[in-house]
Amino acid sequence: MSQTKILLDESEIPTHWYNVVADMPNPPAPPLGPDGNPIGPDALAAIFPPGLIEQEVSAERWIEIPEEVREIYQLWRPSPLYRAHRLEAALGTPAKIYYKHEGVSPAGSHKPNTAVAQAYYNKQVGIKRLATETGAGQWGSSLALVGKMFGIEVRVYMVKVSYEQKPFRRSMMHTWGAEVFASPSEQTESGRKILAEDPDSPGSLGIAISEAVEEAASRKDTNYALGSVLNHVLLHQTVIGQEAKKQFEIVGDYPDMVFASCGGGSNFGGAAFPFFADKAAGKEVRLVAVEPASCPTLTRGHYAYDFGDAVGHTPLMKMYTLGHDFVPPGIHAGGLRYHGDSALVSQLYNEGLIEAMAVHQLGTFEAGVQFAQTEGIIPAPESSHAIRACIDEALKCKETGEAKTLFFNLSGHGHFDMASYDKYFSGELVDYEYPAEAIDKALHHLPKVAMA
Repeated sequence: MSQTKILLDESEIPTHWYNVVADMPNPPAPPLGPDGNPIGPDALAAIFPPGLIEQEVSAERWIEIPEEVREIYQLWRPSPLYRAHRLEAALGTPAKIYYKHEGVSPAGSHKPNTAVAQAYYNKQVGIKRLATETGAGQWGSSLALVGKMFGIEVRVYMVKVSYEQKPFRRSMMHTWGAEVFASPSEQTESGRKILAEDPDSPGSLGIAISEAVEEAASRKDTNYALGSVLNHVLLHQTVIGQEAKKQFEIVGDYPDMVFASCGGGSNFGGAAFPFFADKAAGKEVRLVAVEPASCPTLTRGHYAYDFGDAVGHTPLMKMYTLGHDFVPPGIHAGGLRYHGDSALVSQLYNEGLIEAMAVHQLGTFEAGVQFAQTEGIIPAPESSHAIRACIDEALKCKETGEAKTLFFNLSGHGHFDMASYDKYFSGELVDYEYPAEAIDKALHHLPKVAMA
C-alpha cells in the first residue's frame, strides 16, 4: 500500500521556533503610538510578560522552545501529515495533495501551539489571570485548556455572533474552567460604549480585543493573551511547518504550493513561514494565504497603519486593514472575521513574496463536504478555505496535466461547527461579497498618523 500517514517520533518535536523576520528582505515596519512615533518594547509591558515582548521584537532566526512547553506539546505533537489519496482519486487529478492535521490537539485546532507558550511565559512572572478574545472559539478553548494546566484563570470575550452560533465551543471553555462573555458586553467600558451606540451589535474581533485589552491593562494580576496577529504568536505556530518539512523529507517530496487559511495570520504563518526560509534561500515554492470574500483583508484592504482593536487601545500596526471599526457579516468561519492581518504577513504580501486569494462561503462548505466524504475528517469552516483553494489548484492540474505537489494546513476539525453544516445543507447560507464602498469608506476612518 502507498503511505497515507507520515508520522514523526515525539523526539522530533521542534526544539526551536523559527522567526521569519531573520529572512525578510526588509525589517518589519515598527508599531506606532497614538502620536505617530515608533514605540519601544516598554509600551507592551502593561499587558505582556518580558519573555513574549522579547520574542515580539526579536530578529533572531531561532528561539529555543522551553522544555516544559515541549513536554505539553507531546500530548498531540508531532501532528500527522496525510497524503490525500482518496481526495486525489475523487478529483481525478495528477497532483499530489498533502495536509497537516492540527485537529488532533485536545482543543481540536492549531491554537494550543501558542496558548501553551503564552501561558508558560505569563506563569513565569506570576500572572494569575489572562483576558482574551475569541472569534469561533478555537482560541478561547485553547487558552482555557492551558490556563487550567498552568493554574491561571482565563476570561474570554467571545464575538457575540459566534457566542450564539457555537454554544459547544462555550461548553468547552467552561469545562476547562474559563469565564466566557458575549462581546460586546457590559463588563467593560469599551463594551458598554459599543452597546450604547448599537444595542444589537453582532460584535467583532476588534471589539472583543478592546474589551480584553482594557481588562488586562486595568489589573496588575492580569495580562492579555491573543491567538493571532502579533509576531510572537506566529512564531510559536512555526512548529507546524517545521514538522511538515521533516515529514516531506521522509517521503522524498516537497510542495510546489502551500495553502493556509488566513484571518489574523497565525495559521498561515505557522504552516508557511518555515517554507519561506527555503524560498528566501532560493527554492521555488508558492505560499498562498486564503481568506473569505466577505472579509477580504489582504486582497482588498488598505495597507496602512491602523489599530488592532475597535476602540484604539492597541498600538498602531502597519497591515492590510478594512478599518478598525469594521463589523463583519456573520459568516460561519468566525475565526477569519478580523479587520486586519499580521504585520509580518501583510508586509510579505505587500512586497510580493507571498500570495493571497479570497474564496466564497458556499464554495468553502462545498470543499469541506467533499473533503469529509473522501478523507473522512470533517474540517472546521476556517480550514475549508484552504481546502477550497487547494482543490481548485488540483483541478487546474487536471486540465493541464501538471503533477504538482500541493500542501495545505488542516487547522482544525469541525465537530463543534455542525450547525453551520446544517445551514449549508438546508440552503440557508449565502455568498457575501464585501461592498467596495464599505472598503473605500474605511480609508477615511484610518488613524491620521505619520512617521515623526
